[in-house]
Parts: sequence; structure tokens; C-alpha cells
Amino acid sequence: MPSKGFRKLALAAAAMLPLLFGAPASASIVAEIDLSRQTMEVTVDGALYAVWPVSTARKGFHTPTGSFRPTVLRRMWYSRKYDNSPMPYSIFFHHGYAIHGTNYVKRLGRPASHGCVRLHPANAQELFELVQSYGRGATRIRIVP
Repeated sequence: MPSKGFRKLALAAAAMLPLLFGAPASASIVAEIDLSRQTMEVTVDGALYAVWPVSTARKGFHTPTGSFRPTVLRRMWYSRKYDNSPMPYSIFFHHGYAIHGTNYVKRLGRPASHGCVRLHPANAQELFELVQSYGRGATRIRIVP
């Protein structure tokens, strides 16, 4: 898989091509979370960008399924519901649910959250910056069983 720096450079170059050739710039980001596999697959304009392990709702909790758009982005957020827990690079998408970084990286790849989608902090930052760069309106979050 290409390095983070290479991917950023390739995306920046791809974003510049329409400007150079006069076509309107349009990009779409899809973050698809597979609850059964505990993975997130990120595509940009239909091309695979990254596949990351996630943690979603553990037993007794729920991660919503469906298709969503990001509603709010917060570089750092603290959970008002769960002991002021840090939620770096939060991308809120549905009634308080968010994709965000976690300190519990050893639990990634299996259900462990109260319902949010947890990512490694570096991956959460990368996704957050992609969404900031391309815009909430160009981003789709899909959560499948």
C-alpha cells in the first residue's frame, strides 16, 4: 500500500488536474464501515485509498447502519456522555455518533465502543483531513452489517 505522503501527493495532484484542464473539480469520499469485518474502506473518486481496522459497538450497545453525511467536524471533542473521554478528529454523522480516534488501539478490529466508530488516531487524522479538504457534502459514510 502506498505511503501516507505518497497518497496525499497523488490526491493533491488529482485535485489539480481539473483546474489545469478547465473541468469542474469534483471529488467524492466514501468511508464504508463493515460491522462484521470491523474494517473501514475509504475510497476517493471510486479508487481505493485505505483499509483500516475499526472498533464499533460492543455487546449491549449499537452502531447505526445506513448511509450518512458528516454533520460536524471537531479536531478534538470530549464525550459528554462517557466520562469526558477524548475523541480526537471526530466526524459526527448521526445523532451524536461519530468516527473518531481512540487510545484503545489494541482493541481495533473487534467490537469495543459504545457505538461510535473508533480508528487509530493517525488514521482518524488522515480521514478528518480528507473530509475537511473535499468537504462534508462530498463525503458519504456507509455502515453495513
